[in-house]
Amino acid sequence: MISNRMFLGVALAAAIFFSFADGDVVIRSVGAEPRPEPTATMRPRTAPITPTPTPATATPSPTVTPGTKPVETLEQLQSKIRMRLFDPLVRRGRVGVKIASLNSGKVIFEQDSEKYFMPASNMKNFTVAAAIDKLGPDFRFVTSVYGTSLPDPNGTVKGDIRVYGRGDISISNTFFNGDNYKGIDNLVDRIAAAGVKRIEGSIVGDESYFKGFYIPQTWEWDDLQFYYGAEVSALPVNDNAVSVAVTPGANGGPCVVTITPPNTLFQINNLCTTGGSRRTASVVKKIDRNVLDVTGTVPSGDDGLRAAVAVTRPAELFIALLKQRLEFRGITVTGSVRMSPPNIRSQPGQIEIARLESVPLSLIAAKTMKPSQNMFTEVLLWTLGEERGFPAGQRVYSESDPDSSAAGINVIKAFLKDIGAAEDGILQYDGSGLSRHDLITPSAVVSLYTYMAKQSKYAPVWRESLTIAGVDGTLTNRMRGTQAQANFRGKTGTIDQVSALSGYVTTAAGEQLVVSLVVNNVGGRAVTRTSLTDEIVVALANFNGRVD
Repeated sequence: MISNRMFLGVALAAAIFFSFADGDVVIRSVGAEPRPEPTATMRPRTAPITPTPTPATATPSPTVTPGTKPVETLEQLQSKIRMRLFDPLVRRGRVGVKIASLNSGKVIFEQDSEKYFMPASNMKNFTVAAAIDKLGPDFRFVTSVYGTSLPDPNGTVKGDIRVYGRGDISISNTFFNGDNYKGIDNLVDRIAAAGVKRIEGSIVGDESYFKGFYIPQTWEWDDLQFYYGAEVSALPVNDNAVSVAVTPGANGGPCVVTITPPNTLFQINNLCTTGGSRRTASVVKKIDRNVLDVTGTVPSGDDGLRAAVAVTRPAELFIALLKQRLEFRGITVTGSVRMSPPNIRSQPGQIEIARLESVPLSLIAAKTMKPSQNMFTEVLLWTLGEERGFPAGQRVYSESDPDSSAAGINVIKAFLKDIGAAEDGILQYDGSGLSRHDLITPSAVVSLYTYMAKQSKYAPVWRESLTIAGVDGTLTNRMRGTQAQANFRGKTGTIDQVSALSGYVTTAAGEQLVVSLVVNNVGGRAVTRTSLTDEIVVALANFNGRVD
């Protein structure tokens, strides 16, 4: 279990390497939703069928006109699902299923629906739904800039300025079409608008809004190097990751290694050479340091390799970029950058010089759920803890006080109780599902989705946050060309040996169903698991009979 920074001491020399073949990144350990999942083989699209009515005095099979599909019975649908679950490829695994009518709640099919399963990123359902419900879709994260005084008539601020972050994950290239500076520049705009032209002091980063170790305790060490295993910080920037590119240089000379955005935090040990007939380059990042070892070869004319690498202590990158962009704007900073001491949450006598508010939570929820962004979800969990985990004015920052994550989990427990879900329906250790300690039941997922669709006053926001089959997010390449395309909305989940799929689907007869499918302990390619879940969803979309 990760309990403090000392856990890394025995592994400082250990690292993970990215290996690249034919231009694709091969990641040795797959984290929650590291990339869009492969497309499963699906049945062809079938158009909705209107059942042919039969006389009230007779019960023969429905009359079928040439070229039409017979009306399917519920028993036939259930048999089809049951037979799919007998697939020899998943015989050694476990599959949890619950399918219910959204209208009546009638259970259409279930298997081990009250048993625990590792959810992977299906855990995000609970975190994001609770955030929408408890914080509200208009909630905004705030970043404040403090000083001992406002700028004088010449625009000079005497002394240091303190940048107090509260987890604004929208200070990110994700929200600005890949622009690495726009999020930080928005804060620079606010500082300039306050009349600041010169700062006679340093820029101090303050991430004390969150309490707790910055890596969820049950995450596995071999996920921590990649963008999907990025740290939690109250001063996040660009998803707390950087892009690394290794391209050929002069033949026989060193490769060219670039980091975007450019910064001085990373140390690059470049032992990669240009030449050879095949690419063998690899990138190794030290576990708790921004140190990259680049080795191997890249042939001349090769496209090179690219990877998204997590940043250790991302708040330091935040304030380094802020100083850089202030100076680019013509605002002088005479001092350096540094972080404030940890656990200092009160700075008496300081005045707020500028503040930046995030985009609304409704947009952040979609940017979290559709691509299945782990770090965003963890920040939402920690924010739930700080904003809703304690009675107003009763947050005590003592050793016995729950950390932000634990407080957030308590908020989610209370939320599930409020909506009528089983109190023991989930066991939660993080917000995103990257932890293999997380457990859920398919029944709890169906209860959540039913509440969010029928009772939550924020049902439209929830619906818009979900990924759409064959259209966007982690379902972009799945269920295309089937009746489920642009029909099914929900959430995927993938870690090694685990795939999950939950959401809403409308049948060919126009009835809405709620679905939870979780596959555990099935190794090999992810398509073995995702084809099972996708084919069941497609069968539901094709169903032209009645469930209610």
